[in-house]
Amino acid sequence: QVQPVESGGGTVQAGGSLKLSCAASGRTLSSYAMGWFRQFPGEEREFVGAISRSGGNAFYEESVKGRFTISRDNAKNMVWLQMNSLKPEDTAVYSCAAGSLNYCLTYACYARSSAYDYWGQGTQVTVSS
Repeated sequence: QVQPVESGGGTVQAGGSLKLSCAASGRTLSSYAMGWFRQFPGEEREFVGAISRSGGNAFYEESVKGRFTISRDNAKNMVWLQMNSLKPEDTAVYSCAAGSLNYCLTYACYARSSAYDYWGQGTQVTVSS
């Protein structure tokens, strides 16, 4: 079992950058694929991006492609979401999640929230215009 904990959220002006961190306690993070999701007020959680267990593959939702980058360091049990060129519409609560995602090779597979077993509490990101 692993418990993800996010940090690094805050308020930034449009065009700015933030780097979210996801630290994991418990089992080593290298056993899990990691996903980032966000939730807008009153809406369902949506996929932002994910990274495979080795870090060799990453997938991104279309609206963040080219602006957001996910990385991981399994030795440090850490995952990061670097967010650049932020827009007001990126304002949401961001959560990281861990899942085994065995046999998962496609974007569609990584984007399913039900594929992830362990979730952090989330961190608020607010982008002001």
